[in-house]
Amino acid sequence: MIRFEKVSFTYQEAMQRGSLRDIDLIIHRGECVLLCGRSGCGKTTLTRLVNGLIPYFYPGEMSGTTYVDGKAVQDLPMYDISEYVGSVFQNPRSQFFNVDTDSEISFGMENLTYPKEKMQERLSKTVAELDIAHLTGRSIFELSGGEKQKVAFASIYAMSPDIYLLDEPSSNLDMDAIEDLRRTLELLKKQGKTILIAEHRMYYLRDLVDRVVYMENGAIAAVFSRNQFLSIPTEQRHSMGLRALDLSRVQPRAVTKNSQKPMLEVRHLSLFHKKRLVLDDLNLRAAPGDIIGIIGHNGAGKSTFSRTICGLHTNCTGQILWHEKALNAKSRLKHSYMVMQDVGYQLFADTLEKECVFGIKHPDLDAAKQAMEWLGIYEHRAHHPNTLSGGQKQRAAVAVSMVCRKDVLIFDEPTSGLDYDSMIQVAGLLQRLSKMGKVIFVVTHDYEFLAAACTRVIHLDDGKQQEDYPLLPDNLHRLQNFFLQK
Repeated sequence: MIRFEKVSFTYQEAMQRGSLRDIDLIIHRGECVLLCGRSGCGKTTLTRLVNGLIPYFYPGEMSGTTYVDGKAVQDLPMYDISEYVGSVFQNPRSQFFNVDTDSEISFGMENLTYPKEKMQERLSKTVAELDIAHLTGRSIFELSGGEKQKVAFASIYAMSPDIYLLDEPSSNLDMDAIEDLRRTLELLKKQGKTILIAEHRMYYLRDLVDRVVYMENGAIAAVFSRNQFLSIPTEQRHSMGLRALDLSRVQPRAVTKNSQKPMLEVRHLSLFHKKRLVLDDLNLRAAPGDIIGIIGHNGAGKSTFSRTICGLHTNCTGQILWHEKALNAKSRLKHSYMVMQDVGYQLFADTLEKECVFGIKHPDLDAAKQAMEWLGIYEHRAHHPNTLSGGQKQRAAVAVSMVCRKDVLIFDEPTSGLDYDSMIQVAGLLQRLSKMGKVIFVVTHDYEFLAAACTRVIHLDDGKQQEDYPLLPDNLHRLQNFFLQK
């Protein structure tokens, strides 16, 4: 069904990682194949060869040939490729063309000139088979991240291609949405579809994949059967930069109860979106060194809570106090700093060095240098921030917070799309910041990361604060109840 013959590729843009070297691989009709490996190993590039984004959208130097159903992809126009291949990207917003869900699901069929009756028939069948009736007739802008992912998938499913390409499809999903994704992939397998998935979170695929292709530095390092892959010891898997295959075996790091006096307090905080109550009567205290994981399903209000803590969301009642003194939104902005999920939105200067002092009155240049050195990015000080890797961009934002002398740091999904090595590095960064006396909040759906980094967990759901507990061994079952129960 898919065949790579001696394929090599180098991106024309110097900042693009993921070049390929001498790829020889055959993927048979009806197979579900997982592409895995460290970030930048070439997984996404391989999928772009199949759907025609290379060479039509990403130019570069290429040799060898990629075949789909016996036809060379390079010789096919994009509209022909789209009849065979459907792609679901990591960020579903990047593939939306409409403002309402029904039009978005129908968009691909319109481009393939389906008759109106057939489009309506396929739309109804897609909604029924994917169980997404609650998403029809909705505005794209009102959907959660998981709901957007479902609509993006539905727009491909409606065209019924033979091949499905998925690039990090679980990176922004909560546990329920990941389980929905797993069931959808199971449905595709029963239909005999060919599935190629580039993914770091692998646990939900353990019973679905037929083969696993492990890549290193742009080359195929190994190809495993499902049983061979599942039998790889944990230590070896970690040395390969791969995430867990069984979350129930992931244990939290050893932590001790924080005996420091609380300096941040939230009293009877209620949050609103327009007139709708999002979260009601939140109460918590946080001490220097706390690393607090904020968990909850998509749409539970985690991001609204985070924006409120740092003064970006003001539609609220109750109090937020700093050393027992009530803070208004402007004062909270002075004390806190948020590292966004897409950190590129908060980088503005033309060099990393300038970024670290951007917008700061009378910046301490020595402090900026020390922050960059401490975070391991000083050697990139003359580089444009957009040329840095995702992890380096994240550390650049942290450096800004340190130069600003912020005491409360908020990270929104900091491990989205990260391999095992990068996830552990982010956990280590948070632990170092914790030792500096920072109060750290982490909004995340990543069970592995919570276990590796956090000292405490706050669970928000159904408009309320469900639980607040230190992540000690005696409390592990509470975390597992949320993440591991089907």
